[in-house]
Amino acid sequence: MDGKHPKRLLIVEDDPGLLRQLSWSFEGFEIAVAADRETALNEVRRFEPDVVTLDLGLPPDPGGTREGFLALQEILTLAPQTKVIVLTGHNDRHNAVRAVGLGAHDFCEKPVDPEVLTLIVERAAHVQRLEEENRRLAERTLSEHSFAGLIAASPQMMQVRRMIEKLAPIDVTTLILGESGTGKEVLVKMLHALSGRAKQRLVAINCAAIPENLLESELFGYEKGAFTGAAKSSPGKIESANGGILFLDEIGDLPQSLQAKLLRFLQERVVERIGGRQEIAVDVRVVCATHQNLVELISEGQFREDLYYRINGATIQVPPLRERQGDALLLAQSFLRRYAESYQRPIKDLTPDAKVVIERYPWPGNVRELENRVKRAVIMADGQYVTPEDLELANNATLPESFDLRTLRERTERDAIQRALQHGENNVSRAAELLGITRPTLYTLLKKYDIST
Repeated sequence: MDGKHPKRLLIVEDDPGLLRQLSWSFEGFEIAVAADRETALNEVRRFEPDVVTLDLGLPPDPGGTREGFLALQEILTLAPQTKVIVLTGHNDRHNAVRAVGLGAHDFCEKPVDPEVLTLIVERAAHVQRLEEENRRLAERTLSEHSFAGLIAASPQMMQVRRMIEKLAPIDVTTLILGESGTGKEVLVKMLHALSGRAKQRLVAINCAAIPENLLESELFGYEKGAFTGAAKSSPGKIESANGGILFLDEIGDLPQSLQAKLLRFLQERVVERIGGRQEIAVDVRVVCATHQNLVELISEGQFREDLYYRINGATIQVPPLRERQGDALLLAQSFLRRYAESYQRPIKDLTPDAKVVIERYPWPGNVRELENRVKRAVIMADGQYVTPEDLELANNATLPESFDLRTLRERTERDAIQRALQHGENNVSRAAELLGITRPTLYTLLKKYDIST
């Protein structure tokens, strides 16, 4: 028999005669039976069926459909991969359509034709096995492309991963640059996990999230009586990270009044608490991150140049999600599985249209936006498949996927030019150099694609 176990069928039926008839109708299946909703749910937990045949008319309301629909929803919540085939009354197409809309795989009208029902059940079991195999392959693919919390397959992120692996064992101050939401914190956790300090603490502080008048005491700590309300001495984040890693997120927002004090710590590796006179030695590796252009901040007089060179022992540039080919869909499927399981929602996958939209949408909010949209879609989706509408990206679904070579080539050319201009800070000569073409050629392409500089 294919799969991990013989095909399993649960028959939920309160008519004893029909139950006996059905129990003998299916060859090659292990059979379990239930006559009411509660027993059916217990059997789903115990028996883990591939397929369920479900009579919508169950006690205590055998003449209605309330119990049957409740059973359908609870079975799909409990075991979303199970294929449920509902048995409906003759010409009761309304309830059949409603059941399929709620996630039933198929329906069969009463009086039941055993041959027809057997065919439907066999087909459902086959589909269930195919989907199970696809899930295993998808999970294997996800596992192959995930490492220490980093999920990626694009060449750009593979290069970032290799940099992390090389830098992790070396106690060098590291600067991680990238747009908001690109996953810089995940990279810090990966760096910590692979470092010789993995058994010690990773202490993080967001320099942009704490008011300036509180940030100094958060970083450096204070002595009892140093200011009103300082009833006892308290170590700062730097001290708390002793032996481990200190992560200074959004370092570009560090107030100028604290930049000199942080620079002194990085140079001498000692801190003085507010109100204290004792120098406290701290052994810590410092990792910083920011979405800002620190070179521009230096030119504007907002960031100290000497501090920049002190934190920039090694730099990791994290590309935005729009430049990471294939990663958006890989991440979306990972988030979908995680939140479907977390919220116990019967979500199986993304629709083909949703996959196309995810791959083509530019994701201005990067991975953070993608995760939030998938999480909301998992909660709000009515069916078992997440659609562009569930992702609130329906307007992008009208963009058809093209396989025309000229169209694809022009799209790739346009994207390359825009990235080169971005990296070259809109300097045409620098962009032409990055692209490996002459300036006149680049000017021709800029005109062709109506790209302004």
